[in-house]
Amino acid sequence: MRLRCAVLDDFQDVATTIVDWSPVQDRVEVTSFTEHFTTEDELASVLADFDIAVTLRERVPFRASLLDRLPRLKLIVASGMRNSAIDHAAAERNGVTVCGTQSSPTPPVELTWALLLGLARGIVAENNALRTGGPWQSTVGADLHGRRLGLLGLGRIGSRVARVGLAFGMEVTAWSPHLTRERTDEVGVELASSKEELLRTSDYVSLHLVLGDTTRGILGAPELALMKPTAYLVNTSRSALVDQDALLGALHGSRIAGAAVDVFDTEPLPADHPARTAPRLLATPHLGYVSELNYRTYYGQAVEDIEAYLAGTPLRRLG
Repeated sequence: MRLRCAVLDDFQDVATTIVDWSPVQDRVEVTSFTEHFTTEDELASVLADFDIAVTLRERVPFRASLLDRLPRLKLIVASGMRNSAIDHAAAERNGVTVCGTQSSPTPPVELTWALLLGLARGIVAENNALRTGGPWQSTVGADLHGRRLGLLGLGRIGSRVARVGLAFGMEVTAWSPHLTRERTDEVGVELASSKEELLRTSDYVSLHLVLGDTTRGILGAPELALMKPTAYLVNTSRSALVDQDALLGALHGSRIAGAAVDVFDTEPLPADHPARTAPRLLATPHLGYVSELNYRTYYGQAVEDIEAYLAGTPLRRLG
């Protein structure tokens, strides 16, 4: 009897066609789900008859309470090499192996700049006006050259965002709780003396931090109040880095010029979520990692992980 593998959140319905699953198809029956299951009861019911689950990023929480309800589950493959949505101790206790895949930092860098440029030049508003017979030129674009880009985080993604900013002729400064001058010198940007100084002086602020105890809610109402009223905020990292109520308040109160976000407290975003109607907000449905090459890596290495697990030599173990 073949093992059963569930591919979760295959929104574009491409998981089984974008890579070759033939190395495991004689031993594994693969089923992809294009819908998102929002409750633990739904997940427990859907996954009850599966031995393997493939999950994208941290969208599906595999908490202890869920894992305890899935005695048949033996392998989870998660895209990326870090996943805080999986209770690794509970997985081990339940005999579930957890493996990851590589993930390219390039797609989120590219989306960060797509969002930043979209904000700066009013792309959505101008495109909508052009397509609906609206006014010809209704916005005045904000410049990048000579303006200051402030980066909260200068890791794999933040450093690449920085280099694009420098290519645009921007002044680039960075800060994070443990960032050193050696690191900023290596990238070729300035080290801000503090988070507050970065927020006060930047024309664009972009977040590229790992979510943890020291970074959760790192931007709240007091921090957003430090930003220039002409400044823009971009978050393609993690929603919980920013107090969402404070951000919506800043947008409704015109305390910042605008924001672009790709991550939300609940995903997929509920139909009545206030972010859907917030002014001066450019929002995308968590597209940061969604690109053809990244998907080929995710699902291709998921096949490798499954094949290695079946051979008794799991690859890229997490936890």
